[in-house]
Amino acid sequence: MGRYLSKKLAIYLVTFFFAVTLNWLIPRFVPGDPITSLLARFASLEGGKEILQSYFVQTFGLDKPLYAQYIGFWRSLFRGDLGISITRYPAPVMDIIKDAVIYDYIILLPSIVLSWIIGNKLGAVSGVNKKVDNFMMPVFYFLTSSPYFWFALVVSYVFGIVLGIFPTSHAYSATMRPGWNWAFIADFFMHWFMPFLTMFLVQLGGWAIGMRNMIIYETNTNYSKYMESLGASDKLIRNYGFRNGILPQVTGLAISLGTIISGSVLTQVVFSYPGLGYTMVQAIKESDYFLIQGCFLFLILMVLLANFVVDIVYMIIDPRVRHSYSGEV
Repeated sequence: MGRYLSKKLAIYLVTFFFAVTLNWLIPRFVPGDPITSLLARFASLEGGKEILQSYFVQTFGLDKPLYAQYIGFWRSLFRGDLGISITRYPAPVMDIIKDAVIYDYIILLPSIVLSWIIGNKLGAVSGVNKKVDNFMMPVFYFLTSSPYFWFALVVSYVFGIVLGIFPTSHAYSATMRPGWNWAFIADFFMHWFMPFLTMFLVQLGGWAIGMRNMIIYETNTNYSKYMESLGASDKLIRNYGFRNGILPQVTGLAISLGTIISGSVLTQVVFSYPGLGYTMVQAIKESDYFLIQGCFLFLILMVLLANFVVDIVYMIIDPRVRHSYSGEV
């Protein structure tokens, strides 16, 4: 197990290095001048803009050569310093991310966990029941083929505009003051529901189709036929099929995390939900190098950490993987 962890950790560290390097490099080649956007906040000043521009360029280190900026970036990163946001000066990038990422957790964790659990259960039922399968498969295909932003627009139009049940933007009403009281919690839930529903339903179809196909495959394998010849009950055979079929689903959970995060970005943009995705899009529009770096860095860490954890879990639940690294036969 130690050799397995060492090998995986080395792979993830190399991936992290190259991903963070690209994350630092790409914003600097994107057209746009963040200092110009920052100076627009001082438009009322009659003079001294040249002095301000020179001051901000030096403050953010943009007057240094690229290699010096790159080395300084890594030094700051190891100290836990992600810099100061250019367009939200003087707010630290870390504070902005801390405020935004809470909204990502509130949407992503429930939608991922519930869609994975319910999708696998529905897929297993669909795989063994022909009538249910004929009815549910078109629904599953529709959900999984729907782009996040399109489905978010549909949900927003139906529930927010036509029916008028839920608000269509922001995390809570402008008239509400955040606090642990029922009025704010109810208002927050009403704003939260449609982004959550979008993420939940689009993911649900993919998990259900994957498990449905695995159940059909597992129930037609040799060991299932052998168990059937021994007089094992259909329920017992299905349980074994579900246990084997869930293994690729765990792997799929890790692989799809990148897509899930991308879907969260698009969903947050549609609903103007102030999560990390929405913050990142605003930073890209304003060419805020340091905020872009911070947002992408956090997304990179989320994906790598989630994949690493799932790799460990997969080794624990699948004896074949564990034995292959321990040298057992």
